Amino acid sequence: MNTKKMVITAGLPYSNGDIHVGHIAGCYLPADIANRYFKLNGRETLYICGTDDHGVAIVLSGLKEGKTPQEMVHHYHERQRKAFEGLDIRFDAFGSTSKNPFHKELSNDFFLKIYEKGYFTKEKSLQFYDEKEDMFLPDRYVKGDCAFCDAKDQTGDQCENCGKILDIDVLKNPRNAISGSPVGKKETVHWYLDLSKAGGEVKKWLETADMRPDTKAYVESLLQTGLVKRSMTRDINWGLPVPLNDPDAKNKVMYVWFDAPIGYISNTKELLVSQGASETAYHDWWKGDAEIYHFIGEDNTVFHCVIWIAMLSVHGGYRLPTGVIVNKFMNIKKGDAIEKISKSRKNAIWILDYLADGNDPDYLRYYLTINAPEKSRSNFDYDEFMALCNSELADTLGNFINRSLSFSLKFLGDHLPIYDKTLMTKEDHEHLESMKKCLTEVDSCFQAWSSRRAMIAIFDFARLCNKYFNDKAPWSTRKTSMELTKVTLALSLQSIYFLGAVLRPFFPQKCKSILQIFGVSDDIPWQDALKFPAGDTPLHKMEILFKKIEAEEVAP
Repeated sequence: MNTKKMVITAGLPYSNGDIHVGHIAGCYLPADIANRYFKLNGRETLYICGTDDHGVAIVLSGLKEGKTPQEMVHHYHERQRKAFEGLDIRFDAFGSTSKNPFHKELSNDFFLKIYEKGYFTKEKSLQFYDEKEDMFLPDRYVKGDCAFCDAKDQTGDQCENCGKILDIDVLKNPRNAISGSPVGKKETVHWYLDLSKAGGEVKKWLETADMRPDTKAYVESLLQTGLVKRSMTRDINWGLPVPLNDPDAKNKVMYVWFDAPIGYISNTKELLVSQGASETAYHDWWKGDAEIYHFIGEDNTVFHCVIWIAMLSVHGGYRLPTGVIVNKFMNIKKGDAIEKISKSRKNAIWILDYLADGNDPDYLRYYLTINAPEKSRSNFDYDEFMALCNSELADTLGNFINRSLSFSLKFLGDHLPIYDKTLMTKEDHEHLESMKKCLTEVDSCFQAWSSRRAMIAIFDFARLCNKYFNDKAPWSTRKTSMELTKVTLALSLQSIYFLGAVLRPFFPQKCKSILQIFGVSDDIPWQDALKFPAGDTPLHKMEILFKKIEAEEVAP
């Protein structure tokens, strides 16, 4: 059994806006589910995240909202934290790159190590410049048309449609992404990371990195096309100052995508120090023999699978990630139209709004998992959301648990039935075997980083439970043979226990209630899912787990 420490990270969200369902489906929920699974399997894990506080995103959004960068960071850090907590997404650390006491030091160390090893080149270049605002605009806050595929409304660093890296020379019709004003170009000096010099290290890492085949193929295509120099500094006043004794470095800060992934490390260090550990304790997680997995959305692939790998390789003092788990985008379906989730289009489903309306977080955890964009983009469909929650959560899972428990309490009393195993039929043995197969399949899915397929396997078994209960018809057998009825109800209750155990990564609070039926703690080891409570164990009543939802409860 693998006993290595395990770091699981989710991409740091910019602290300039609220969290919507696309964010959750992209990386935060899959990472949370995986983290819970591995913890239950006895792995020592840390789930690390936090807000990405620097860069022009914060500055421009602050100008729009009438807030300073510091005010933006404080405001949205707290709102994002509440959104994650409301959905039962539990980070071990949710830090802040602008407030973390170790982040600047670690980022400076990265920058200087890379500089000293000759991987930075100082070059003059033309940059986007907004004359009206009298400021340079980093690429992500310039929008225009992709020169490769002609996709409209693309940011100046990467096309979301074709995935190609864009720059000032290939973005057509550039404009300020916030104001919409046309932007020009102005000469400046920046430090560029020569990715081509680290291409061999990136390629070597890619050979053994754990990731989905489509992600690996995409990164391989980038390597085949050839890596280029990328500017790692910016001309703005909000960020980490470039730590060079050079007049041209004055008033320049590190590129937000340079210091952001370092936040995984600095947030780990801050967490451990806050727990009383030494300032070098984080080495065990980032320099030792731990496994490191990054969960990200597809738009962050280049940054995590090329730039970050190059930075780590050149620095030389840290482990490279074991794997990068990339999910695609989730769009939203409105009528017959499929739209990209967008604040400006007013079609986003904001997590804080969903929770404020009194909606159950587990309905959303379920739907965003069963509809997860693991291999292809998916769509949030209100009608499908309601239909699946009602049919799968209320009818398939909730109904089986409710009627099995209620029937047993009514006709056999408040203890787990003691039954004669010699009376078990072929169907009874097959049902127990299907439970074992389900656990094997779920384990296989998690090892392949597919929480979606794991959930499908569990609900397939839940449907078998309903079929088993219906086929055995205890309402009939109780009139002719209470001993046979005990077999049926005992196995049905064992199935409830099993479902409560294996659904814990998905529905931690609901499963706590399920396991309390048997007086069992919700932190039992994962392998104990098949170690059923002994006969005559006291049974406890339980409230209805999932109530059906009506259209008006979830309508946009």
